[in-house]
Amino acid sequence: MRPSLTFLIIAAVVTILGLGSGGARAEPTGLRADTAASYLDVLDLHGAPKTPTDRSFNIFFDAGSWHGYSLPPASDTTTGFSGPFVHSLGEGQWVGARFAQLTLRNASNKQNIVLHPLESHAAPGYLVRDFSGPDLTVSQTLFFADSWHALVRIELTATTAQDVDLSVAGRVMPQQQKGLVKDGDTVAQTFAHSDSKLTTQLHAEGVAADQVTLSGADYRIGLNQPLHLKPNQTATVWVEQTLIYDVRAETPKLVHLATAWAQNRARWAGYLKSVASSHLAGLPDATARRISVKAMLTLLGNWRAARGDLHHDGVIPSYSNPEFNGFWAWDSWKHAAALAQFAPELARDQMRAMFDYQAADGMVPDCVFLDKAGNNWRDTKPPLAVWATLEIYRATGDKAFLAEMYDKLVRYHRWWFAARDHDHDGLAEYGSTDGSKVAAKWESGMDNGVRFDAIRMLRNGNGAWSMDQESVDLNAYLYKEKLDLAQVAAILGKTQDQAQWLQEAATMKAAVQTRMFDKTRGYFFDTKLGSGDPVRVYGSEGWTALWAGVASPEQAKSVIRIMLDPAKFATFMPFPTLAADDPHFSPIKGYWRGPVWLDQAYFGVEALRRYGHGGQADAMARRLVLNAKGLTQQAPMYENYDPLTGQGYQSPNFSWAAASYLLLMQPRASNQHVP
Repeated sequence: MRPSLTFLIIAAVVTILGLGSGGARAEPTGLRADTAASYLDVLDLHGAPKTPTDRSFNIFFDAGSWHGYSLPPASDTTTGFSGPFVHSLGEGQWVGARFAQLTLRNASNKQNIVLHPLESHAAPGYLVRDFSGPDLTVSQTLFFADSWHALVRIELTATTAQDVDLSVAGRVMPQQQKGLVKDGDTVAQTFAHSDSKLTTQLHAEGVAADQVTLSGADYRIGLNQPLHLKPNQTATVWVEQTLIYDVRAETPKLVHLATAWAQNRARWAGYLKSVASSHLAGLPDATARRISVKAMLTLLGNWRAARGDLHHDGVIPSYSNPEFNGFWAWDSWKHAAALAQFAPELARDQMRAMFDYQAADGMVPDCVFLDKAGNNWRDTKPPLAVWATLEIYRATGDKAFLAEMYDKLVRYHRWWFAARDHDHDGLAEYGSTDGSKVAAKWESGMDNGVRFDAIRMLRNGNGAWSMDQESVDLNAYLYKEKLDLAQVAAILGKTQDQAQWLQEAATMKAAVQTRMFDKTRGYFFDTKLGSGDPVRVYGSEGWTALWAGVASPEQAKSVIRIMLDPAKFATFMPFPTLAADDPHFSPIKGYWRGPVWLDQAYFGVEALRRYGHGGQADAMARRLVLNAKGLTQQAPMYENYDPLTGQGYQSPNFSWAAASYLLLMQPRASNQHVP
């Protein structure tokens, strides 16, 4: 079948924009002429689940879907796909082992037609598998029409006229076979202790697909008459799998099969437009573009649509970790800043999803889930919401979104000083609502940071506690929030508010510079309440003051000297969260006691840029890319990395690492030198 006009237009745009480089391969049979075909197998998406909770390989999600699939292992020569994995069942589990396995039989002699594998690929927005048989080629393309519906388009092209009996089969995980039933022309799968339902149907134009049989954990759906294949023409059949999270509350819209693929390709062409601008000095643009595509795949693979008590779409931290089945505040701000570059509506919804739960006093919870009973109100997360909102505005010019968010952002900002400034001196502390140390450490986002080893908790009022320590990163963020709120107020014409924010920022800047910078050590540190003594731990929080622009040029010069010291932070993979010469440095299992976290590394690069050290910023950024093991190949983006070896650890497919890498690849007009 020839590409449609839509595909040809997209291909022409790709050629004009020069997006075809960067790891491009010859387009295999079955792939469509679009940008995505230039970025095949950026991530290895082969695998088959050995158990319902197997997360040992990468999974394909898209369009906010809560169910995902993989290509079978390369050694598996049979048709179809692995899956689905249903992320909304408990902490997530495989309910299917195989989906859309195709059987063809010669209608005349009733002999099975043997199909031999040609190629299998993962491309941005779809999985594709190509096969050949006697006088026949078959292509299976799996993609998402929307968050409910996964489709497999099966294209059959014969060189000679023939009639074939066609059916598709699937196998559920053995633990799920009791929930498998026939419902007319549909296979339906239900689950214990859940209102979710998974349905599978086969569609073919002009031919009914109502031959449904069940056998244990297997099911089969067949056409009720032979499919006639004309010479050198392509016949298309569809397999549709629909996941309904709550059958009591949801009625998914019907899928228009004739336009679903073109709409999917147009959506992905829109995402990939921004790839053209990917650039990092000294790095081949082809590499920068491929890193950006991997970051997009990671973020969109973790995109989950509004369901249950999640009222807007958002991005989870990582589907590879069963603990991360919700939206987190700190993560959300970083996700939104990166999503603004290519998926602005999702970026806006990511912000809304967290602020849907803003409390009357202004607090935003740490994390929210499908069941709001699990939402964590023991703490919040560091204040980067205004920064993320402004990033969305810079990318879109959406003034209405600024107006929608302004009052919410103001209330959240004011909450910090009302609930987390124990001595009312204008500098805040991390804390918790229940007085626990562990929740206060969570609130910092750096859960087990060395600087918090000796904290005590102080009561501020009902449901409000502070550490006995003012943190430099928290107050740098809050200083930047005041400047950013001033900018938002100016855009919205709130001149009086703008003046107030600028005045408050100036006051706070003086306090941070004079009370949190240690002249004898040349670095920014947390300080103890009462005594004002510095907590002399060299961590990534020290350069947050530079990222925020709160440091003086002289202070920045001293901090940068320490940042560029190979014995401390200029390691093989630079900018660990704890200096490499600290006795507590633990680069592999330390969590926040030495590994490189990409958000903090990104802030470090931006800190250098802000104070006029662009060359060093580029050099450190290149090391973050080139020294992360497998990053420029097929390895996923990890939660954190060993600064001495570049080995990735903790959760693969980690969204804020992807967000940080995407931002590193984007020219940043906002990186102005601070005089």
